[in-house]
Amino acid sequence: MTTLALPSPLAIGLARGLTELKLFFRNKEQAIFTFAFPAGILAVIGSVFSQPYGDTGVESNQVLAASMVGAGIIATSFVNLSVSVALDREDGTLSRLRGTPMPAISYFIGKIILVLVASVAETVLILAVGVGMYDLDLPTAPGKWLTFAWVFVLSVVSCSLIGIFTASLAKSASSASAVANLPYVGLQFISGVYMNPITWLPTGMVTVASFFPIKWSAQGFRSVFLPDSMMKYEMAGTWELGKTSLVLGAWCVVGLVLCLMTFRWSNTRR
Repeated sequence: MTTLALPSPLAIGLARGLTELKLFFRNKEQAIFTFAFPAGILAVIGSVFSQPYGDTGVESNQVLAASMVGAGIIATSFVNLSVSVALDREDGTLSRLRGTPMPAISYFIGKIILVLVASVAETVLILAVGVGMYDLDLPTAPGKWLTFAWVFVLSVVSCSLIGIFTASLAKSASSASAVANLPYVGLQFISGVYMNPITWLPTGMVTVASFFPIKWSAQGFRSVFLPDSMMKYEMAGTWELGKTSLVLGAWCVVGLVLCLMTFRWSNTRR
């Protein structure tokens, strides 16, 4: 008697990712708001604050545009998943999935696929605003786009896993929003997203921000879209790409461990 082998966790995760995308795009209001919100913030703030950086030929709204790519990814991953995973638990979606052969890791993969696709669309909008309104130059060197690719992927994966973990700390979907938004908003200010250059910030604040992904994500994207003459406006006077990869990569590992330790399929604690 032969038995059929179950699909691998990766295959199940990919299938779950397609389902997550279908559910997401059916809710047109949510999709439009998710894509447009960071680009809208960039358009408003960038129009109000614009100052040149010495003789670099770069203006503050261009720096903001580069940094907002990272901030937008983290909003889509960390903030949105903190709420959506808590909502899946609250409305019984996770309880129903538990009755299927889907392991937790496959559910995580499905959410990461959703964030990856949403972040691509969101990044295109942000760059369109940056190029169209503030003359942000897109890189032509292949090495710059390679840096963009790995910073993008590590930012998506690490912050998605942190978002799933944060959802486990919240008792409900409504409380998850508060749990996620407070650190996200605070970290944006101390990570150099809105306060440019980051050297204007107190060293202690930047030291705290350095423990979290948003600072490194924004800095990584600044290295892609800004000229090397802007390195002197970073805290270390360099882009620190090696450290960026280490911190974001470490958060991928730590985030996965935290998710596996704390993830629960229902609000009932045993």
